[in-house]
Order: sequence, then C-alpha cells, then structure tokens
Amino acid sequence: MIMLITGGQRSGKSRYAQDLALSLTPNPVYLATSRIWDEEFRQRVLRHQADRGPKWTNIEEEKLLSRHDLTGRVVVIDCVTLWCTNFFFDNQGQVEASLEQIKREFDALVRQDATFLFVTNELGLGGVPMDETQRKFTDLQGWVNQYIASKADKVVLMVSGIALKIK
Repeated sequence: MIMLITGGQRSGKSRYAQDLALSLTPNPVYLATSRIWDEEFRQRVLRHQADRGPKWTNIEEEKLLSRHDLTGRVVVIDCVTLWCTNFFFDNQGQVEASLEQIKREFDALVRQDATFLFVTNELGLGGVPMDETQRKFTDLQGWVNQYIASKADKVVLMVSGIALKIK
C-alpha cells in the first residue's frame, strides 16, 4: 500500500503519518531522508528520534531508500521534499536528471511488499519563487508529488491539522 500525505509546513503531516503508522503496527519504521546541515539540525534530529521512542526503527537514508529491506513493515518516509533536495543539489540543480533518478528510486522502493506512508510538502501552494533555483526546485517537487500521487492508493491533504481525503 502506498499513501501520500501532503500539505504545507506545520500542517500536521508528520504527526498524522506517525499516528497512522502506530495504528497499523506496534513497531513501525521511520525512514528519514534529511541530510544533517549543521549542529542545530543534528540536535533537532536527535530530539525527534527521542520523541518517537523505542517503538520505532529509525533509518537515516539520504537518497537510496530501496537499499533497505522493508518487507512486511509499515514505513513512514519523511520527507519527500528533503529527499528531492538531496538529488537536486547532487545534480547541481538539473531538474530532469533529478526527476528521473527519484522516479527510478521510488519505483525500486515500492516494489517491496510493505506499507509506505510518504510525507511531502505542497510547495506550489505559495507564490512563485523569486529566484531561478527555487523555481526549478518547486517544479521538481511538484512533478515528484504528482508521480507519487499517481502511484498511490491513497492521498491525504493536511490543512491546519485536519486530514482531507483526496484519493
């Protein structure tokens, strides 16, 4: 099963995904895609890991999500936006190369027999970014979200902590 949970920043996406995962299994997997950019962010990651507690299996993976055997597990992938960021920067802002690599990795991951809860941001709900790099990334993020949504069994839009069923 593939589910996409999308919405704006601080809309309740991660909390919704984590609560859903815990309702489906006593020992879910949290697959974190962020790079550690600085010490403040490292502390934030450690705080989030501690908040989730011992029920969770925490995996830190910047890009190659499919290299982990997740068969039979309930997995929260948090988040698609940070995952896309890693490809985008490694490809020096080349949108097409990033998009193809992300699609290939997504397809490889979801071949596993598992329940996947993808958390992502709806960047396109805001205004048009002022600089070229931000516009390119917003385009990439939108196309990745569309791709995942097209493959998903369910899509939920989070607005102010409220889950709205889209698909």
